[in-house]
Amino acid sequence: MELRQLQYFMEVAEREHMTEAAHHLHVAQSAVSLQIAKLEAELGVALFERVGRNVKLTQIGKVFLIHTKKALRTLDYAKEKVDEYLNPEAGTIKVGYPTSLAGHFLPTIISAFREKHTNITFHLRQGSYADLIEAVKNGDLDLAFLGPVPTRDPEIEGHILFTERFSALLPKNHKYADRNRLSLTDLREDDFVLFPRGYILQQIVVEACQQAGFRPNIASEGEDMDALKGLVSAGIGITLLPDSTLLDSIPRLTVKIPILEPDVKRTVGIIVPQNREVAPSEKIFFTFAKDFFSVLEQYK
Repeated sequence: MELRQLQYFMEVAEREHMTEAAHHLHVAQSAVSLQIAKLEAELGVALFERVGRNVKLTQIGKVFLIHTKKALRTLDYAKEKVDEYLNPEAGTIKVGYPTSLAGHFLPTIISAFREKHTNITFHLRQGSYADLIEAVKNGDLDLAFLGPVPTRDPEIEGHILFTERFSALLPKNHKYADRNRLSLTDLREDDFVLFPRGYILQQIVVEACQQAGFRPNIASEGEDMDALKGLVSAGIGITLLPDSTLLDSIPRLTVKIPILEPDVKRTVGIIVPQNREVAPSEKIFFTFAKDFFSVLEQYK
């Protein structure tokens, strides 16, 4: 089985036409037909069936296509990594991040890094906590920023960059809006607006409230940071958010007040897979991130 045969197979499968596939591949139709015939002979099955002037995948052809795509993606990834080893300052890093790190944290670290490493590029992907962990495990992402950093997953290696506290975000007309700090028990009668069930930030807030002796009444939910801030601005309820999400964007008609007790906080850091070696460009970025936040912590 040759790589060329697999490439021809995928092209025909996508276009469902031998001539169109040959034209796109810049080869003769006879060459495409010959390679497909050789592939089918080697496998011992028919991968295509004729439908008029077109061809369509057989049932086993559809199965073979799924695994062929995976195999060629793996080969492409291997080629990228070889190129990075030859020139680690010109690689592409696939980085995942959650919504809670999108507003201040991610732009800060990426822009600072690109000032020093102009030829390294990023493919950035936002996702939920669980989805980002899974994407790092299966290789869809090279690394991901997360908060909190998972510590008990044997397939993931986590590195903490810093720890941050949570603060309450209240409407400006709230009865405690003029306070310098709050205990979470002060808010036990309030309606809360939180991320939906299954989001890690909802879990952190609910567990903190339970630690304070009550279960929050969740009046509304929002799937991104701006939605929650907007709900608080509208007076729908109050919320608890990590301090980094409120550094540059406390919305109008709201106030931010630190929570004194219980001690509500989370770790923030990077996760990488345990089952593969980190590529050179990834190592450069990872080392930069650790050094960058180490310096910031010294000046806090």
